[in-house]
Amino acid sequence: MIRRLSDTLWFNGLWFQALWFCTVWGQGDFMPLALVLLALHVWLAHDSLAELQQMLIVGGLGIAVDTLLSTTGVYVFADGALIPLWLCALWLGFAGVLGRSLAWLAVRPAVCSLAAAIAFPLNYWAGQRLGAVEFAYSLPLTLIIVGLVWACTLPMMFWLTAAVERASPRGGL
Repeated sequence: MIRRLSDTLWFNGLWFQALWFCTVWGQGDFMPLALVLLALHVWLAHDSLAELQQMLIVGGLGIAVDTLLSTTGVYVFADGALIPLWLCALWLGFAGVLGRSLAWLAVRPAVCSLAAAIAFPLNYWAGQRLGAVEFAYSLPLTLIIVGLVWACTLPMMFWLTAAVERASPRGGL
């Protein structure tokens, strides 16, 4: 029963919000807590191995896209980091909500892209306001770039999530 807790909408949403605050607001200072939250999520998953695989594949896509945005100068992180460890942890966690608290977006591709075009720029703007990232370009241009990139990428993340679920020997995460 407790291992299915991570599948509940309320728990999964609260868990991700806690992870977001640990990573974006706390950055490196709260990394130990963020790692505990990630480990808890994997432990609570119905199929921990499939969950870990999904987090690495889908989270890896998020990390790759943000690395590209950093490489092209859209994002600038402290200490000249290409992509900080706290952001990698956040992406691994984000992969854990796609098949749960955000699953309703998977069957609505247009809504998914629109939600990404709005929510991702707002999240990065919040991160910028908290000092987690700087924008090399003007705020409007950065938000437009981020919105367009994630409007295209988020549907791919849902597709990858579904592919990992189908490949799981237990038939789901």
